[in-house]
Amino acid sequence: MSKVWRETGFVDNDPWIVETDEVKAGEELKVLLPLDEMIARAEESNDVGLGVLIKPADDVRKLEPYLYRIEIVAVDFPAFSDGRAFSHASLLRERLAYKNELRAVGDVLIDQIPLMLRCGIDSFAVKNPTALKRLEEGRLPGIAVHYQPTARAAEQGPGYSWRRRTVTA
Repeated sequence: MSKVWRETGFVDNDPWIVETDEVKAGEELKVLLPLDEMIARAEESNDVGLGVLIKPADDVRKLEPYLYRIEIVAVDFPAFSDGRAFSHASLLRERLAYKNELRAVGDVLIDQIPLMLRCGIDSFAVKNPTALKRLEEGRLPGIAVHYQPTARAAEQGPGYSWRRRTVTA
C-alpha cells in the first residue's frame, strides 16, 4: 500500500484510491476513475469533486471541458522509464490551467520527485521503500539550476542569454 506525500509531509487519511482486485473503495474512500469512466460519469451527472486516473496512453486534453468539476488528477508512472506522465502534468498545468491537486501514482522514485514537482505535481502516492525512507528523513534531492521553463520556478541562478529558464516573479 502506498503513502501520500506532499512537501508539507505525509498525508493522513487521504480518501483517494486506485481500485484494484485487492483494494476496493468503501464508504470513506473515493475512487480515481479511469479517463473514459470519469467522462461518462460527468456526462451523466452534475457531480463535482471527481477524481481521475490518467494512464500514459490517455489523451489528457479530453479533460478540458470537465476540469472545473475535477478535484484531483492522478497521473500514472507505470515504470521509471515511462515519462509520458511528465508531459501530462505539464499540459494540465501550463496549457489547460488546471489548478487543483495533481498526484503522481505508480512507480514514484525519490530521484524523480524534484522533476515531478517542477512539472506541477503536488502530491505523490509512494510505495517504494527507499523513497519512503528518504522522505521520512526529509532527504529530497534537489535541482539547483535548470534551463527549461516549467510550471514551477527554480531558485535564482546565473543567467545565460542563450539558455532559457523560468523567471520567478
